[in-house]
Amino acid sequence: MPCSTLLPALLLAAAGTAPPAWPQWRGPLGTGEAPDADPPVRWSATENVRFRVELPGKGHSTPVVVGDLLILTTAVPHGPPFAPAPFNVPPEHDNVGVTRRHRFQVLALDRRDGRVVWTTTVRDAVPRAGGHVTASLASASPVTDGRLVVASFGSHGLFALDLDGEVVWEKDLGPMRPKHEHGEGASPALARETVVVNRDHEGASFVVALALATGEELWRAERDEGTSWSSPLVVESDGRSLAVVNGTRRVRAYDLETGAVVWSAGGLSQNVCATPVAGRGLVIAGSSYEKRAMFAVRLEGAEGDVTGTDQVAWFRSRRTPYVPSPLLYGDALYFLGHYQGVLSRVDVVTGDEPTGPFRLDGIYDVYASLLGAADRVYVVGREGTTVVLSHAPEPEVLAVNELDDVFDASPVAVGRVLYLRGERALHALETAAPPPPARDD
Repeated sequence: MPCSTLLPALLLAAAGTAPPAWPQWRGPLGTGEAPDADPPVRWSATENVRFRVELPGKGHSTPVVVGDLLILTTAVPHGPPFAPAPFNVPPEHDNVGVTRRHRFQVLALDRRDGRVVWTTTVRDAVPRAGGHVTASLASASPVTDGRLVVASFGSHGLFALDLDGEVVWEKDLGPMRPKHEHGEGASPALARETVVVNRDHEGASFVVALALATGEELWRAERDEGTSWSSPLVVESDGRSLAVVNGTRRVRAYDLETGAVVWSAGGLSQNVCATPVAGRGLVIAGSSYEKRAMFAVRLEGAEGDVTGTDQVAWFRSRRTPYVPSPLLYGDALYFLGHYQGVLSRVDVVTGDEPTGPFRLDGIYDVYASLLGAADRVYVVGREGTTVVLSHAPEPEVLAVNELDDVFDASPVAVGRVLYLRGERALHALETAAPPPPARDD
């Protein structure tokens, strides 16, 4: 048994129920790997399409999959338009202002055919602020234990729903002031019966743990941090559960039971977006903004400030990730430099990069995190191009696929189906079954 593991099957569904197939935006292992999936290699608007269904509103959240339900969030504008408030639109930061009321919704689709099973409006309000032109008001991804789905709309509330779409509880954690009014995006994390939420912004930042069943606040820890869009990662180490949260000043590991900081490490940049990943006894955190930094912390024995100590297994300062989070696949760690189409593949234990980097033709801006499945790596660009590579020391391009949509949500692979959530539609892609062999009558 390794000294540290991601809590399995976030994994922990109620007794007598099957664990969700895709419980959170980074998949069942929290690493970006879909261990039992075999999605298609090639597709187009007409090839290997199981279904395509238009989605209401706009949302960049990654769906979760439990049973036959695929559940996602969106924000739907409605009512007459009005002039945006001036403070919502700093022109130098490519922002857009609020001009309509919005319905903040959680949707459940039948993942077999795309039929809408239920739609729940959890809030109907004028948004408190606008956001970056590439952002959405529904960017945080939901999480599920197979009984409840927890969906965060940031300043507009945190909600737990059952699988029939009924709201079980809601929590108002107060308004946020993101840097440059660029919007909110950190997703909640779930471990056993605890929900963890990161609230880093330009106000009073904190991380909070809530009871899954009731929404009761279990603990809250203040954070000396500015805005980040990184989601918590829950791991087990030295016999206890830790919530690891990225930050500009420090990456901190909080005791899941008490909220006390167990260890911390400094050295990342401002505007932290990528979520850490854990495996092989390590937690790997990275960022890229005014500087580039990425490091691996050995979990066993980590205590106090481990910056610059032997507890840091490796450090790098080139081509580190900004928006997309890394993929941990076997002993390989994949990530993109900043959010462009240059892929690095390093040894997760040593940080060595024996081959590469690899430039991905046709891929420019990438906000979706990487997916690993069936010995392949999937990189989904915002403009609709997906490059599929072999999972190998020298990755080979297996296919370059195009769809007419904008993709910020991360890909989801369950069974033989790849789900790509675009701004306009949900695309379900599946390799067509071969025809039955001819009979000799």
